[in-house]
Amino acid sequence: MDIAQHIALIDELCFRPFPAEHGPSDEGTAAPGHFTAVLESSHGLRGRDPVERAVTVEQYEKVRDALYERFAPRWGESAPWNLQTVLLRTEREEIPEPWAALSARARVACLWEAEGTGRWVAVAVADRDETDEVQLLAVVTQEAPP
Repeated sequence: MDIAQHIALIDELCFRPFPAEHGPSDEGTAAPGHFTAVLESSHGLRGRDPVERAVTVEQYEKVRDALYERFAPRWGESAPWNLQTVLLRTEREEIPEPWAALSARARVACLWEAEGTGRWVAVAVADRDETDEVQLLAVVTQEAPP
């Protein structure tokens, strides 16, 4: 998938109706109030060479940053959102989904309120779990970030 396809999918998710129940979707997972789309995945990178993993993370970070460059003029510039803080908060308070799950998988996200849609968009590289594959994720939700 390329940047234009990622943008088109995120735009579509900003207007697609949310499902009534949690489950898989063509792009990743869907639940009442949010979608999590896997834009890119390192399929099978689990337990492989740490150098190869680092290269993949760097590539996905570049795609994430390229998406930021495209969405910032539309939805506004924002500082990177440190998901470590959200993860730490999950230990002492209830953090709503999809934010708790995203903070467990990724370290930093680009975040916007998608103007005119009533939804929030986050793009992040899920690389927190060294035993799992690396993924570039897009989260679209009606739940404001905590």
